[in-house]
Amino acid sequence: MELTDVRYELEGAIALVTLDRPAARNAYSEAMVESLVHAIDLAERDDAVRCVILTGAGPAFSAGGDLKRMLNKEGMFAGGAAELRRRYIDGIQRISRRLALADKPIVAALNGPAIGAGLDLACMCDLRLAARGAQFGSTFVKVGLVPGDGGAYFLARAIGFSRALELMLTARVIDCDEALRLGLVHRVVEPDELLPAARALASELAALPPVALRLTKRAAYRSLDVGLDAALELAATYQGVAQNTADHREAVAAMLERRPPRFTGE
Repeated sequence: MELTDVRYELEGAIALVTLDRPAARNAYSEAMVESLVHAIDLAERDDAVRCVILTGAGPAFSAGGDLKRMLNKEGMFAGGAAELRRRYIDGIQRISRRLALADKPIVAALNGPAIGAGLDLACMCDLRLAARGAQFGSTFVKVGLVPGDGGAYFLARAIGFSRALELMLTARVIDCDEALRLGLVHRVVEPDELLPAARALASELAALPPVALRLTKRAAYRSLDVGLDAALELAATYQGVAQNTADHREAVAAMLERRPPRFTGE
């Protein structure tokens, strides 16, 4: 599949995925939805890829939904209530489901404003770095909408229910310093340092045993919505897998022999 409105580049063990619709501030198009899902598929299926960076082209990370097309009821925004429900489930919510099922770590390099569904997309990523000057807002109610891509779930998971509710109900736009205080982003850097910092973080993750890294991510997310017994059973199952990998044996041997490990993903 040829990608449209999304760029996919390989940098060693890192896949760099760029939202590439800068004239529209990287607002979603039907082609972008399809291409973004496909780009994550490519990264997940490639054993050489161990981490993904998601960023935006131009001055914005993503403006979310295209308000002009929404107002004109075009494309993904066409139809009555029943048809729109189907379009959301079969369209933009495919991104939510795909990123939620991604095993490899995804680092968001937030190069500019992440507004509405753009903020939701950032929250679907595992770790978030922001360029100084970036802004963030769950602004749906301001334009008479709700977070149709599941943003209420993802924002609450990122910063906690009470803080997420306040941002959603007020539609307040916050700067990167407040986002850092809330835990919405993990680090703020100067704009020219954003991609180098994201690459450094992704390289750090990519250097770890890949099976253990993916299972740890999966255990963390799968344990969020279950009770203790289910979480412990899941942990025991994943540990049984991890402890029987060649990379586990290599990690322990390298530590005991005081040498750098050589991980193969086996």
